This record gives sequence, C-alpha cells and structure tokens, in this order.
Amino acid sequence: MNQTKVRDIVDEALAFDESLYLIDLVISENNKIQITVDGDNGVPLSECIRISRSVDNSFDREEEDFSLEVSTPDIAHPLKVKRQYKKNINRILKVKTLEEEFEGTLVEADEDKIVLSWKAREAKPIGKGKVTVQKTATLDYKDIKEAKVKIVF
Repeated sequence: MNQTKVRDIVDEALAFDESLYLIDLVISENNKIQITVDGDNGVPLSECIRISRSVDNSFDREEEDFSLEVSTPDIAHPLKVKRQYKKNINRILKVKTLEEEFEGTLVEADEDKIVLSWKAREAKPIGKGKVTVQKTATLDYKDIKEAKVKIVF
C-alpha cells in the first residue's frame, strides 16, 4: 500500500468538509489502513462512512488486499494536532512536559503555545492558613510530551 496515495485520497475526501481534519494515518505491514479523523464540531458517522467509501473505491480489491478502519479519536488518547487544542478550549487538560505535569482549564491555544489556568491553595504570605490563588502556565507545543482531556462527571 502506498501511504502517499492513501493520504492524498483522504485529504481529498476531507476537503468536502473543512471542519474535518486528519489526526493519524497508519498502514501496517499486512495492509491494514487505520485512519483517524476529528472535526471542529465532532465527526458524524456519515462522514466516517463517506471517507471510508472514498478510500475503498479508489483501490481495486483484486489487485491489493487491505482492511480499512476510519474512526474518531478516543477521549483517552492524547491530543496530537494543534487544531484539537483549539477545539478543547474551556476544558480541563492534563499536560505532561519533560519537567512537570499540569492540570488546568485550557484558556488559550494558538499556533505556538497553549495557556492553562487553575486555582491552587498556597500559604498566606503573612500569618497562618492558606489562600486560594489563580495560577496560569504558558506551554509551547514543542515542550508538551502528552496532553489529555480530563473527563469530569
């Protein structure tokens, strides 16, 4: 299977709906094609079917034997592309960098960085007790090792 050809077909299929974007494309040694797509407003099942048919109809099954799976990202999987961060503004993220871990509300996401905000309890500067303070962290995408959306019930 030619990954470039498959990617071109997927990109062509995604061009019909500009709110959709490719997260991952994996082709295994035994020709299992796994395509993961996401959308700014979610991905309807009909779009997964349309993308699957577009890829399936572009290859002759008599010439190449392959299996095909088109899916959306699982909530447990880390965010992979910048557009996913923008989609998840105002949600709580768990973010790991090489040095530390953060958990906070994603308040901003642009082309270079994200901004997380959270409340923390700290000792009062004078006297006993603690006070609640608002904290923020600005993280460059290149420094993020893993980021996941936290599920809150």
